[in-house]
Amino acid sequence: MSNSWTLIGVPSSAGAHHAGQDRAPAALRSAGLVDRLRAAGVSVLDAGDLPGAVFAIDHAHPQSRNLASVVAVASEVADAVEAVARAGQRPLVVGGDCTITVGVVAGIRRVRPAVGLAYVDADADLGGLSNDGSGILDATGIWHLLGHGEQALAGLGGESPLLRGPSLAMVGLDPRELSPAGRWFLAENGVRCIEGPQFMTNPRAAARQALSALRAAGDTTIVHFDVDVVDSGDLPLGNFPHYNSGVSLAAVTSALEVLLADPSCAALVLTEVNPSYDPDGGQLDRYIDAVVVALAGG
Repeated sequence: MSNSWTLIGVPSSAGAHHAGQDRAPAALRSAGLVDRLRAAGVSVLDAGDLPGAVFAIDHAHPQSRNLASVVAVASEVADAVEAVARAGQRPLVVGGDCTITVGVVAGIRRVRPAVGLAYVDADADLGGLSNDGSGILDATGIWHLLGHGEQALAGLGGESPLLRGPSLAMVGLDPRELSPAGRWFLAENGVRCIEGPQFMTNPRAAARQALSALRAAGDTTIVHFDVDVVDSGDLPLGNFPHYNSGVSLAAVTSALEVLLADPSCAALVLTEVNPSYDPDGGQLDRYIDAVVVALAGG
């Protein structure tokens, strides 16, 4: 597959703890994401932004806050991703909170059903199994992708589950964010988990292990990159910070190079960048450098 992408912006914080990452698509464009990718030899068509949605307080639904907005945004993402994939291009989906990845998986599945997900993220996003109790849907993406929770989201487009356990590899997971119940659940469902300490011993090998597991389950891979997988002491951009995790930006960039270069890769999702945390733009520059290196292959 050629190194050609269509950028879809999703300015949404509908599923989040607060507003901020809805500003990421515009901020990343302003900081030169598209121009810098093109200068590195990556073909990028900028398809603009979907409508998205901004965080709102939802006292009426404390267990599933802003569900209607989250489902609406994920549905828009699924339709846009399907259109790009049917045109033979690869979607580069720039969010936005992590619930947009449910839409990306649903959209790719309509074109290439045997899909797997490399989830490069510090959080397990297992909702109630994480003992979070907030009702924030941003923390439930994996739970819903595996067919649990609110069926309006878990069954997006009429299919549930959108993923089965062997079609999911979690890369760089912060072990502090995984409850015993969550750890048991992932193991019982055959999910490949490469936690942060193991990941840091050899990031490229970790990426190859994830790909090997996913390729055994299907022929298509989606890569999800939540910036909070990087230690917030290194790159303080994540909407939900993870300090002292020990996972470096350089290591994540190296792993992403492997994942994105694989012929099975059909989409990349960038999530959880909050420009509010970077008033002088220096951290956005570092983040864009990493994305460019990963997509351009070094």
